[in-house]
Amino acid sequence: MLNSVLEKKGILSKRLLELEVFTFLEAVQFVKNLPYGRTADRANPDLVLKELKGTCSTKHAVLKKVAIEQELSNVKLYLCMFKMSGSNIPLLANVLDKHQVAYVPEAHCVLQIDNNFIDVTNATSNYDNLINDVLELIEIQPEQIGSFKVAYHQAYLKKWLKGTNSEYLFEEFWDIREECIATLCE
Repeated sequence: MLNSVLEKKGILSKRLLELEVFTFLEAVQFVKNLPYGRTADRANPDLVLKELKGTCSTKHAVLKKVAIEQELSNVKLYLCMFKMSGSNIPLLANVLDKHQVAYVPEAHCVLQIDNNFIDVTNATSNYDNLINDVLELIEIQPEQIGSFKVAYHQAYLKKWLKGTNSEYLFEEFWDIREECIATLCE
């Protein structure tokens, strides 16, 4: 089923065929190998196949939309909150150390295909590297990667900061999180 040839059902599937991507599994690998970076509209996953880059949100959401076009009901999109740290993302160790923060609860998107979670954020991402740091996991739809995801993430952080008696105000902590994301985009 996942290895069957993509049918010309919808604009995204047609675009993949133009890019010489012929099966859903090839689409997964194609998107995984695209550069990590924010598109012009981070709430529009369709731009991944136009700008040929994306974030965890847009990359996973575009694949979920392709799955919907192809009527693949065994592909689900999840939002997970995980402990983004220097141990699971070594590039961030210096930023987190500078602010004396062990980790930042980060909103991250992944796909579940059948019973397996996969992460297509970048060529080397692997859900197994995060599994022990997952704090929460909820199923979402592609249209929820924009304002819903941001609102959910911010509400989670505010509650977490209050519960941990952190010295940081929400705005300061969000700035640290943005510094982490900027580091990943370099």
